[in-house]
Amino acid sequence: MEALLAPAHWSTLLVCTVIKLPQVVAVLAARSARGVSLESLVLELSGFLVFLRYQSYYSYPLETYLEYPILIAQDVILLLFVLHYSGNMKQALPYVVIFVGGWYFLTLQKWIIDLAMNLCTLISAASKFAQLRYLWQTRDSGQVSALTWSMSAYTCAILVRFIIMLVLNIWVTATILHYRKTEKTD
Repeated sequence: MEALLAPAHWSTLLVCTVIKLPQVVAVLAARSARGVSLESLVLELSGFLVFLRYQSYYSYPLETYLEYPILIAQDVILLLFVLHYSGNMKQALPYVVIFVGGWYFLTLQKWIIDLAMNLCTLISAASKFAQLRYLWQTRDSGQVSALTWSMSAYTCAILVRFIIMLVLNIWVTATILHYRKTEKTD
């Protein structure tokens, strides 16, 4: 199994090094961020920062989270272009203050970083729903890169196996409990 996961891990890392490049190129080429949800981008960046802070706080090996500094750098670049092309560059400084302040706030108490990490999946899901809501409201994909989003889907594909195994294990457990014969006591 390890032999199968190693290439998947490295291919995911490789994809992560360029994952936002198609989106950045699309925004730059059009000189517009139309279709790109600022809320989605900020939520995604927040989730990445929490994950990176958690991993570094607990001294996990770098190879377990190496893609996150790369993803964060790409999201920051994209955020700056989205702010620029939407005429909101004045908002860049407050975002920097919030993100840097949040970075330090996360580790003021152990329970804060633990809680934030537990909320990471919710934050990540919220970022996807924010982009979907924006697309549904505007009915215009504008400069949103399908390639970036499909590469994001690829990086999550490894988890699909674990989700399927989770569901099947729960199903087996439920079936065992359903068919468990109760012992008759006389």
